[in-house]
Amino acid sequence: MALKSIQYRTEGTCCGLINVVIDGSKIYDVEFIGGCMGNLQGIKKLVIGMEIDDVINKLQGIKCGSKPTSCPDQLSKCLIELKSKMTQEITK
Repeated sequence: MALKSIQYRTEGTCCGLINVVIDGSKIYDVEFIGGCMGNLQGIKKLVIGMEIDDVINKLQGIKCGSKPTSCPDQLSKCLIELKSKMTQEITK
């Protein structure tokens, strides 16, 4: 299967942009622009090779302090958007 990618502009986090590349249903690569680099490099290493749905289930709803979202939560939103776009492509 061909690699698919998305560039996702985040909301409410220090990280302003997330680039994700998937291979089929698995995360191939993730790049966070801005934010806490140590933590985000850790998230990247943990999610590469994981199933998209597993990442969404684990990260969705995580909050950062009093903020209603976090970088991991924004990654889950990015993956949900990517899945939606893939579904739309299939139904066309």
